[in-house]
Amino acid sequence: MNKTLAAPSKWVLYKVHNNPQAKEELILENISLVKYVAERIKSNLPSEIDRDDLVSYGTFGLIDAIEKFDHTRGLKFETYAIPRIRGAILDGLRAFDIVPRSMRQKAKQIGKAYAEVENRLGRAATDKEVAKELGVDTESFNSMLAEVSRLPLLSLDDLVLQDDENGVTLGERIENKNSNDPIELVELTEVRDALIKGIDSLSEQERLVVTLYYYEGLTLRETCEVIGLSESRVSQIRTKAVLKLRERLSHLQDDM
Repeated sequence: MNKTLAAPSKWVLYKVHNNPQAKEELILENISLVKYVAERIKSNLPSEIDRDDLVSYGTFGLIDAIEKFDHTRGLKFETYAIPRIRGAILDGLRAFDIVPRSMRQKAKQIGKAYAEVENRLGRAATDKEVAKELGVDTESFNSMLAEVSRLPLLSLDDLVLQDDENGVTLGERIENKNSNDPIELVELTEVRDALIKGIDSLSEQERLVVTLYYYEGLTLRETCEVIGLSESRVSQIRTKAVLKLRERLSHLQDDM
């Protein structure tokens, strides 16, 4: 009795047999990942930024992910590709320099102020305490948060370890669980520990927003519906949480 052999997968056709049509089909099959990431980033940007431009940037990241993906490792392609798509979109935005340097500096100042107040008090800082640390009133501080919340930086993957030969993002380093390099394994442990401690140091509301938005994959609007707050308020909570985590992780990065 003859048995019909299973047709090789598109990954085998592309990676093993270098079939260009298989590569094209892989791109088309996964373009929805680019649209998903582009939509999430677009929600943080000024309205004049075109979604199609973000998709164009992200497509370069998708192609790069397909070219570098090792289909034999057992890792889901989506897990591997999304950080690279996001990174390509952010790179595209930076190339056009749509965000003034002063605004990025303002974001760093807020993150640093939160860190200093919380290290001094040993607990989560209130907005009023951070406003005082910055030398502004609460209304001005809220305006700063609203302005900074529009930055295309609200991703932990945007923290790039610059000393890494290829500029690997923090998310990619954490994702690489199969490393045999003892030094890298120690660094990964330190990063994970710092991230866990950073999340534990957030307020209950901030932890909930981070969990829903970054780990459960909800959109900003869906997160608002779950928590029962306005989009502007949830956006501010998310901004504060990410700035705190970035500040904590940036110190760790300096030590690596």
